Amino acid sequence: MRLFRSGCLVRTTHLILTWVTTLILFLHNTDLRKCEERGELLQPVLFFIVVLLSVLMYFTVSLMDPGFVLSDSDTQPSLEDDELEEMIPNSDVSQRQRRCGYCFLLQPMRARHCKECKQCVRRYDHHCPWIENCVGERNHRWFLLYLCVQLLAVSWGLQTAWSGITLVSSWREWLIQNCFLLGALGVTGVFSVVVVLLLCIHLYLAAVNTTTWEFMSRHRISYLKTCDSEENPFDRGLICNLWDFFCVCQTVAWERVYSRRSNSAV
Repeated sequence: MRLFRSGCLVRTTHLILTWVTTLILFLHNTDLRKCEERGELLQPVLFFIVVLLSVLMYFTVSLMDPGFVLSDSDTQPSLEDDELEEMIPNSDVSQRQRRCGYCFLLQPMRARHCKECKQCVRRYDHHCPWIENCVGERNHRWFLLYLCVQLLAVSWGLQTAWSGITLVSSWREWLIQNCFLLGALGVTGVFSVVVVLLLCIHLYLAAVNTTTWEFMSRHRISYLKTCDSEENPFDRGLICNLWDFFCVCQTVAWERVYSRRSNSAV
């Protein structure tokens, strides 16, 4: 199982940080602890559910198939579109496919070989070291949803940690009394900034139907080098892009989308 490979240490670290921080927030004199003492359990229970959901989403994104290309047959799209099939000749599709120099499989358009995972990934976005998995066509939407849940958890944790900081007469006593809360404040603060940045970036990428790899390496990608600097052959407009990103769960034939856009531009 992939859980017990190289990513085991990263996932264990994430799990320990999450639950140790949560335990600190419940044991110290924070808003959560005060609600418990008053018998108002709604807020503590909701916070625990959000943290648990973030952990479950983390492992879902971390362990799921991001869209690995396992054989040459995987390059054939599962999305049925007879009209588009007739409009785009098969020869035009095959000309845009090439064999990967590492795994020697036919590589669909927008796919890339990940050296860490040692496999090609459909609609490759990036390899995330924090989840120790690639972000690709099958798990990109789940990665973005995970960021949303994680942002809610860490921002709520940040506010809770701040609520437990107490003032005392000397700096030494203040540090001793608040050292664990300061650690929780640091962890949630750093993660809040990182998650906000990642969430903004990936919402933008989803809105324009591009990937981190395409955005950063446009000049090295064969199907984008011939396009203008501001042109994206896969962009269908904000609404359609977001609908496709969040609601279309089938494999997309990007060669056909690219060819149709190129033909209409001519």
